Amino acid sequence: MAWLITGGAGFIGSNLVHRILRELPEQDIVVLDALTYAGNLANLEQARDNPRFRFVRGDITDRDLLDSLFAEVSIDGVFHLAAESHVDRSILDAGAFIKTNVEGTHALLEAARKAWVEQSIKGRFLHVSTDEVFGSLGPADPPFSETTNYAPNSPYSASKAASDHLVRACHHTHGMDTVTTNCSNNFGPWQFPEKMIPVMICNAIEGKKLPVYGDGMNVRDWLYVEDHCEALLTAFLKGRGGETYCIGGDNEVPNIELVHALCDLIDEMVAPLANGPRRGLVTYVKDRPGHDRRYAIDFSKIERELGWRPRHDFRGALRQTVQWYLDHEGWLASCRSGEYREYYDLNYAGRC
Repeated sequence: MAWLITGGAGFIGSNLVHRILRELPEQDIVVLDALTYAGNLANLEQARDNPRFRFVRGDITDRDLLDSLFAEVSIDGVFHLAAESHVDRSILDAGAFIKTNVEGTHALLEAARKAWVEQSIKGRFLHVSTDEVFGSLGPADPPFSETTNYAPNSPYSASKAASDHLVRACHHTHGMDTVTTNCSNNFGPWQFPEKMIPVMICNAIEGKKLPVYGDGMNVRDWLYVEDHCEALLTAFLKGRGGETYCIGGDNEVPNIELVHALCDLIDEMVAPLANGPRRGLVTYVKDRPGHDRRYAIDFSKIERELGWRPRHDFRGALRQTVQWYLDHEGWLASCRSGEYREYYDLNYAGRC
């Protein structure tokens, strides 16, 4: 039996693959990824020759492919991470978000239902979602929890909210064993350089401007990707069917404070700039439409019921992340130039 990881060539997915192969020596993995712009097989180089790992290039909206995978590989677990996830891109064009996040989740659920429920096979479906489905918090509002009402404010978060509801409906209507997780903002190794932390790291290293939306006081709760992957495995292995679990890092930080912290770290870890500290690179830009003001996660349920809480110190994890990008200049240059798109043809085509 094998676990299917959708979006496994992405940021969180690739970290999860490495963790499973490292910690669960008997577990086979099949990664399904369409290799859109943020899917990078170089993220999985360490797994490529592992006999317990298989990669399949394909789209989660392709029902024929999904049905054949479930039949051929005897999948008894799904970690559904495949998603379009960049808010700015969703504002410009929501179509890809509806297709992947809504239609793709529906297709994957139907394939799993056909393989498991209709044939009385035990299988579990873990759906990985976001805290953005809950909307925005005011300064004094309590953190998001599993009982918070949904109030998505961007096309991205609306598409993820729809996918969450599809998963819930599949459990309650068809009896499928599902678990949903809603996490806060992730950071760490292999994050594609379009999200806030890798953008700031790359620009600061090179002495480029550091664009900060609005007044810089939008607050996010930051979760180190290793802690997130541990939480996902915990929820999959120990969570109750039909439940949702909020996963947070307990690190609420205004954006401008995070940028300043990164500037100070990079000033310490690499050669200084000739024109002064990197904090001087901060440039305030016009705010994003519908920009949520604050996110915060109450993860007491998963801590109380399943024994998980984040292990990594935020400042220490931030330092490790900066060091990872410094140590992987080739990977970063490949991402930024687009050369990583050739990786499949050079290393995978014809063998998976």
